[in-house]
Amino acid sequence: MKLAFVIPAYNEEALIGKCLESVIAEIARSGADAEIIVVNNASTDRTGEIARSFAGVRVVDEPKKGLVNARDAGFAASEGFDLVANIDSDTIVPPGWLDTVFSEFNRDPTLVCLSGPYVYYDMSAWSRFLVNMFYGLTWLIYVINRYVLRVGSVVQGGNFVFKRAAWQQVGGYDRTIEFFGEDTDVAVRLSKVGGVKWTFALKMMTSGRRL
Repeated sequence: MKLAFVIPAYNEEALIGKCLESVIAEIARSGADAEIIVVNNASTDRTGEIARSFAGVRVVDEPKKGLVNARDAGFAASEGFDLVANIDSDTIVPPGWLDTVFSEFNRDPTLVCLSGPYVYYDMSAWSRFLVNMFYGLTWLIYVINRYVLRVGSVVQGGNFVFKRAAWQQVGGYDRTIEFFGEDTDVAVRLSKVGGVKWTFALKMMTSGRRL
């Protein structure tokens, strides 16, 4: 399977470089057939310039500010790829992340989306403990939603991969969603056409600055 990373970025000159370095390293380590698409989302700093300085990175400009607008523009640019990995510009992809992705999708042909938790690398030990407690609750909600109530699943924005064909099947991104709720929308709608799995095996490193 061919995979495209879609990375929205708004004024991320401080962190986009580290993110891209981690993605490039993981693609090289895994040998995956993958491409990197950075969506420069109305940035007024050097985000686009920095992204374009990385060999093999394709930059798409989306002038309409907003996370969903940026993800949608990146999705449109990912044509020809089987899987779309949606991460954020302040994330760091850990070694083995792609192995988990391909293993899960190869194991279960009904799987249409895979997601997992964040690991906040720049927060205190106490804060990380509280976050882990939150993710314990998240896992419980995932089990209830997916297996008991059968009303959806759980997706962590900034750390999810879906099948491109499945996302097209359910109509793609809803650009009326400005920010909050985008990942829930993905989980609910994709659950109608296949499996949406949330697993601790798919951890993503990220900054805790927004938390």
